[in-house]
Amino acid sequence: MRIIVILAFIGILGSLASALFYLMRDKGGSSKTVNALTLRIGLSVALFLFLLFSHWMGWVETTGIQR
Repeated sequence: MRIIVILAFIGILGSLASALFYLMRDKGGSSKTVNALTLRIGLSVALFLFLLFSHWMGWVETTGIQR
């Protein structure tokens, strides 16, 4: 489970980096920046839904705040 979440975060950060690269290189001349940011949002939502589903299935347990 930890590996899946780490890979998702790497994908999200990679998409964000590519959006920054296209923003600097194209100067708003193409839609590559928008596509990269759309992919980042999609990956973030998918990760969130996957974590909710994992909690519902019992694959991930909540621990709460430790005092």
